Amino acid sequence: MSQGEFLAGILNGNLEFLKMTLGDFSDAEMLVRPVPGANHAAWQVGHLVLAENGMVNSCRPGAGGELPAGFAAKFTKETTSNDDPKFFPTKAELIDVLSKSRAATIAWVKSLTPAEMETPSAERIKRFAPTWGHVATTLPVHVAMHVGQFQVIRRKLGKPILF
Repeated sequence: MSQGEFLAGILNGNLEFLKMTLGDFSDAEMLVRPVPGANHAAWQVGHLVLAENGMVNSCRPGAGGELPAGFAAKFTKETTSNDDPKFFPTKAELIDVLSKSRAATIAWVKSLTPAEMETPSAERIKRFAPTWGHVATTLPVHVAMHVGQFQVIRRKLGKPILF
């Protein structure tokens, strides 16, 4: 198994982990905040898409795929306090965009040669992901951190404990 195939398996499992965690959330529950000032799941999923797309595209332009028109504008620091259900995509739409973005990431990771894994990453992400290989390993960690936040929302909503 190549490094890329190994990482692709982790990325795929990580996506399924997120989908399972949010699987029983309604669109309204995607906008529940665990505490005042914390981000709701809808915003966080959009943030995950933008972060992943940006990191992958900073390595190989276009490799992260294309996002829907206007998507990025919905997930900025200025929109973190927005709770309007009409403003954000539905859960199904968010999961679809995330899944397509992750599929592009997986294709990119599978295409990486051992030498490309060592390619220095963009200056703006070097402090936490100094090489393309580090970018590939940072992505599932970032998702897992947010899944932990989704678990707190699950508890607030009285949903069953999954793990």
